[in-house]
Amino acid sequence: MSAIDTLPPLRDVIAKHQLSARKSLGQNFLLDLNLTAKIARQAGDLAGCDVLEIGPGPGGLTRGLLSEGARKVLAIEKDTRCLPALAEIAEAYPGRLEVINGDALEIDPLAHLAPPIRVAANLPYNVGTELLVRWLTPDEWPPFWESLTLMFQREVAERIVAQPGSKAYGRLAILAQWRADARIALSLPPGAFTPPPKVSSAVVHLTALPEPRFPADAAILSRVVAAAFNQRRKMLRAALKGIAPDIEEHLKAAGVAPTERAERVPLEAFCALARSLAKN
Repeated sequence: MSAIDTLPPLRDVIAKHQLSARKSLGQNFLLDLNLTAKIARQAGDLAGCDVLEIGPGPGGLTRGLLSEGARKVLAIEKDTRCLPALAEIAEAYPGRLEVINGDALEIDPLAHLAPPIRVAANLPYNVGTELLVRWLTPDEWPPFWESLTLMFQREVAERIVAQPGSKAYGRLAILAQWRADARIALSLPPGAFTPPPKVSSAVVHLTALPEPRFPADAAILSRVVAAAFNQRRKMLRAALKGIAPDIEEHLKAAGVAPTERAERVPLEAFCALARSLAKN
């Protein structure tokens, strides 16, 4: 019998520790341990890997990650009510679960992890996108993580994997696909969660590329993409006029029509535009 089988069902854990989900913390708990194990498996072979988990709550995914063989799980949890439940999991997996009580936006996890490192989390909705952007935009690349396996609202997941020409295509797609392979691994209905959110959810798996897909200066690319999509209804020559006075010449040099709109410009062309601007 595995350690996960000796632990009580999550509904019992939630009742015992009075862990009603709090909207203020973006909490929606997954109680089906078969489902959390399935999500853990999307992270790949975890044997020999440390795993960073944000917002474990009562520990459903935590149990999945440990039962799937993670060398160690570092769980960062803001809600102190969840700590006793997580402590019970730590007892069932001696030496393999470390829990830090705090805000994931303020904690540097690297002092507690050893490579290879993967990130797997049912991210709290209120900080999920900000954490993803941080993981995609470190000062140095490759990043500390090999892969990210993350739960988002379906709408956010679609923005991460969106292609040019779609309404979902924007800054998040550029940031993700420039430096990683991204795919939607699983879709989950609202009823899979307690309490059920108003929207569907999806698990996105991102694998870090050894180097960016196309050469470009990260700061210039980020600035260009932000300006382009902040005014996505405008032609690029208007949306980007604040970037450079001769922006039309740079657009032409990158093979982009100045009258084009951001949502139709592929990643490779944005990188070419960033390279052209860098020459100034």
